[in-house]
Formats: sequence, structure tokens, C-alpha cells
Amino acid sequence: MDARAYVESHAREFIDDLKQWLAIPSISADPAHHGDVRRSAGWLAAHLKSIGFPVAEVFQTAPGGLPAVFAEWPAADPAAPKVLIYGHHDVQPVEPLEEWDHPPFEPAERDGLLLARGASDDKGQVFFHSLGIRASLAVSRAAAPPVTIKLIVEGEEESGSGHFADLLRRERERLACDVIVVSDTGMWAADVPSMCTGMRGLASAEGGSTRS
Repeated sequence: MDARAYVESHAREFIDDLKQWLAIPSISADPAHHGDVRRSAGWLAAHLKSIGFPVAEVFQTAPGGLPAVFAEWPAADPAAPKVLIYGHHDVQPVEPLEEWDHPPFEPAERDGLLLARGASDDKGQVFFHSLGIRASLAVSRAAAPPVTIKLIVEGEEESGSGHFADLLRRERERLACDVIVVSDTGMWAADVPSMCTGMRGLASAEGGSTRS
């Protein structure tokens, strides 16, 4: 079995699991949903553990912050490169609800697409890595990936990443890597492999009045 055949044969299981995650309204910008963001982090950590990650845990941020998820699957060779994949599990607010064709946290399949808040930003992208790693290991019949895989899945990206820099500094040794893959970008088309090589930044500013 090649990797594509593995993915196709496990597609139904993958979609059903992703639907469970998408149903969690992890809106980081809304304090009423901060409990859901924490629930989302716990769900992802448990899922990564269940599929074989030796390390999968919730990273708490400063008091009042929202959690990230860290996972690691070491390569068999300690000298192998280390790859860190970044993504986020929080989602944008959903108002106005009347503009949705279906409830945003009730995932629906339509014309080959999975529709829900977070399906393409960014839970779907994060989730694909879990399936890809499983497919690679199944094809190679290996117990560990050829490179060390690390995941850092943030819980505050959609609300400004207020505590993320402090988290990176605190966990810098565990997050140490040779290359970072940002898994929070778009695809040109479903049948066109693509890789984003640059991203814009974000700057905020406050204006003040002046007197002559």
C-alpha cells in the first residue's frame, strides 16, 4: 500500500475525527468561549496521543492566557533533523450567524467539501499532518518518522497571540528545531500541490492627538 492508498482508505475515519474537533467552538476572542478553547486543546492532545505520538501535552500560558498543544515524535536516529510544525486550534468569531448556510459548529459535507468554522483555518491543516505521518509510517513499516516531528498548535492566534512570545521563550529548549513549517496557509487548488514561501506580518498602532 502506498501513502495515497492509505490516506484514501482512512479518509472516513479522518473526516469523522476532524468533525469532532470542528464541533468545539474554540473562539479565542470571546471570553464566553475560553472554556471551549481549553477543551479544544485537550481534545487535540488526547487525539495525538491516541494515534501514536509519544509526547502530546497541553502547554498552559500565563494566567488569563489560552493553551497551546505541544507534541513530539522523535526519529529513530537521534542525529536526524528536527522539524517543528506551527498551527493554531482557535477560530474566528462566527457572527453574523444569519449569513451562514448551516450552523458553523455543526460540520457538514457538501460537494466533496467539509464546511465548518475552522475547517480551513486552521484545524484542517493541522489535522492533515497527523494523517500524513500515519500514512508515512504505515508505508515504511517504521516505528518512528525519518525526522523528529514536533507540533506547536497555538490557542490565541485569532486574537493576537498575546501570550505566545512568552510561551516560546519559556519552552525554547523543547521547541528547538532545524526547520519550521508554518501550517496556516492556503492551497492554490485541491489538485495542485503548493507551498507558501512568505507571509505578511501584523503591526498595530495607536494614534494620539497633538497640540501646537
